[in-house]
Amino acid sequence: MHSTVPEDLDWGIVTNTENLRHLADRYGVATSYEGWDKARRDVSEKTLQRVLGALDVQATTDADVEQSIADHDVADWRRVLPPVVVTTEGTRPHVWVHVPHGGSVTVTIETEFGDTVGAEQLDVWFDPREIDGTLTGRATFAPPADLPLGWHTLHATGSVHASCTLVVTPATLSTTEAVSDRQRWGLLTQLYSIRSERSWGVGDFGDLADIASIMGENHGADYVLINPVHAAAPQPPIEASPYLPTTRRFFNPLYIRVENIAETAQLSKERFSRVTELASKFTKVNHKTKRIDRTPSYRAKLLALEWIFVVPRSASRQASFERFCTLEGEGLRNFATWCALTEKMSADDPRWTTKAAGPESEWVRGQQAKLADRIEFYSWLQWICDEQLQQAQVAALGAGMDIGVVHDLAVGVQQHGADAWALGSALAEGVTVGAPPDNFNQQGQQWNQPPWRPDRLAELGYAPYRDMLRTVLRHAGGLRVDHILGLFRLWWIPTDANSPAEGTYVRYDHEALIGILVLEAERSGAVVVGEDLGVFEPVVQDYLAERGVLGTSILWFEKDADGAPIPPEEYRRLCLTSVTTHDLPPTAGYLAGEHIDLRSRLGLLERDVEEEKVHDAEGRDAVLALARDRGLLADDATTMETVAALHRLVQRSPSLLLGVALVDVVGEHRIQNQPGTDETQYENWRIPLADADGTAVMVDDLRDAPDLLAD
Repeated sequence: MHSTVPEDLDWGIVTNTENLRHLADRYGVATSYEGWDKARRDVSEKTLQRVLGALDVQATTDADVEQSIADHDVADWRRVLPPVVVTTEGTRPHVWVHVPHGGSVTVTIETEFGDTVGAEQLDVWFDPREIDGTLTGRATFAPPADLPLGWHTLHATGSVHASCTLVVTPATLSTTEAVSDRQRWGLLTQLYSIRSERSWGVGDFGDLADIASIMGENHGADYVLINPVHAAAPQPPIEASPYLPTTRRFFNPLYIRVENIAETAQLSKERFSRVTELASKFTKVNHKTKRIDRTPSYRAKLLALEWIFVVPRSASRQASFERFCTLEGEGLRNFATWCALTEKMSADDPRWTTKAAGPESEWVRGQQAKLADRIEFYSWLQWICDEQLQQAQVAALGAGMDIGVVHDLAVGVQQHGADAWALGSALAEGVTVGAPPDNFNQQGQQWNQPPWRPDRLAELGYAPYRDMLRTVLRHAGGLRVDHILGLFRLWWIPTDANSPAEGTYVRYDHEALIGILVLEAERSGAVVVGEDLGVFEPVVQDYLAERGVLGTSILWFEKDADGAPIPPEEYRRLCLTSVTTHDLPPTAGYLAGEHIDLRSRLGLLERDVEEEKVHDAEGRDAVLALARDRGLLADDATTMETVAALHRLVQRSPSLLLGVALVDVVGEHRIQNQPGTDETQYENWRIPLADADGTAVMVDDLRDAPDLLAD
């Protein structure tokens, strides 16, 4: 990836700001926005120029702006067909086709099932336009309304020849209706934080299978929602944040249970003994509660996995591995190639921007032959992850869960990771994703992740997005989409901005992105939950509900226009409701106001700490009053009795899904993640699970865990 806009350019030479804002609006770049306090804020000209530059739109001079406006006006007319057509079942979208004036054209659809059907030309007239010296006409066609769900190809033939992807998506997700007969509950857990006597210092996929079995059989849970398990760096050290992966499509081998790999039993006596020694060393740290240290665990696992990889596989196992590689195709090969190259070259090696700038370079293709064994190893790791995730989902369903494992999809990826390398211009450069200032994060948030470019994503027929969803959903009963508002608009921040507040929103084709999400979830039989917290446009929640995507409600955040808590009986039905979230302290800590003390220590408050404490206490007390009014909470209740009462309070909501955070079950106080901080300020995503006394809680301890929803 490379920027088309020089960093040292003078950004102050556009004088016609009205034209600049007009250009920005055409490309979906917001020129103003409403903040969390309902105040309208204008976006600076510098921000608009930099964001437009990230979209390859020239806007550095008045002449640039005028030319870019003119180019935008004729951009569609320069194409024969739209880059992609995404529609819903039972509808007939209008599809334009541009041909030389007076020419003829026929449009057909080749379905993914091999059938060919015609599209009807509609009697819609557009005046021809001269485009680049050619008088060009526009014809309008409509596909049949009964096209099946799926990924089809639309062909234009005649005076012109072109094709594009046509995606037919469900009007609404049927799996939502399948769970509408009663309220279901599940466990919300950070998988890495809860260990067993079999873990290597970090919770793993074997632990996930056991958690699902215990919670399903012993407690009647219907799902387990885990943190994102996307892949991090292929070699130590390893990123702690599960929300800052190198790719969102593939999985983190850190979570592999080494002993559960079939070939482990075939190791030589010497190597099997060494694996046992490694396991013994790391299982000793499972009861420590100060800090999760992923890097030593991952280093040891990689050593054991290298030994297991070279064990000959049976014919059936080899065939299964080969089928997996075929299924994941070029995406897996590119990811594995990046992993192998990362072993070979340091992050600052200049070849990353020259010879190895992308998977299609001649030098990279040459390296693929030389690094074939390492590419196979990294492909094999993904196969093992896939197997163990399948085993966890089978265990969940076998334990009586209706949904099973619910995965979490992060907002984005690292700036210089595998996806940024393999997907190239599909991700924007010169900007990162974040969030504007709000009531909870008064300085805004900078996530250091490159966003999808909406224009390039459409030109690619949304294939990278589809492929990511398919891989993540393959063995999932559900998918939580973190910051699903980002499928409508994302807060883009220029990389040289002084603060996240110097960003702006960029619009996305939410009908296409949500539609494809619903299509892939429908095909995998998964429910979808969108994390729709924060500042959003009013239509967002209504649109998600129409498509069968559940929203998210957090007890502490459900307030009316006057700031008073909304009674849970008035919550949304199509929703996953919980008392807390991983960006807040566990409820025991929240009740004690520990989040205010922490944010004060870290310098994250914009107003006086005592004023903040008073405001926070008023909000907590108002929520507690709701529980008391319903006879759920006694005046002399202990902390854990209060935690239980709050869970019984949200149980009174009509929400289809309830989430019970594992930290609340065991009485943990410590927050897993403090937004707006880095590892030098707080141990984000490194907190091992412990009870109120600071004693480690193990997977097997969950058999006797208290039921917070019991009357």
